Amino acid sequence: MARSGASQAGGFMRDFRDFIMKGNVVDLAVAVIIGAAFGKIVESLIADIITPAILNPAMKAAGVDQIANLSYNGIKYGLFLAAVLNFIVIAFVIFLLIRAIEQAKKKLARQEAMAEAEAPPDVQERLVNTLDRLTAVLERR
Repeated sequence: MARSGASQAGGFMRDFRDFIMKGNVVDLAVAVIIGAAFGKIVESLIADIITPAILNPAMKAAGVDQIANLSYNGIKYGLFLAAVLNFIVIAFVIFLLIRAIEQAKKKLARQEAMAEAEAPPDVQERLVNTLDRLTAVLERR
């Protein structure tokens, strides 16, 4: 029996909905959005903080207004230097973030371990321990 066009469309839409709702697709979309926002933060860090604080004095000493204008016989090595600088800053910021996340995970694990050690046993565990002690006393008699 041939399926009708409406049921085929419904099956297609159901399959599409299932695909979109899979965790991997949603996680990927969130990662792309956060990555784009993070890229803008890094660009601002380079353009608004690092360039004025570090590069501008060096470029003034070299007699250059912008790093992108650095060139020699038509070879625009300033653009390359800007790309390398951008990469180094991004790698450094990611390193700092990952390091901070790992330290936070370790601290959380230590806190959880301390909380487990300090936590009083639950009622069921106390009852089992009491019954074990009572059984041991009764067996000795």
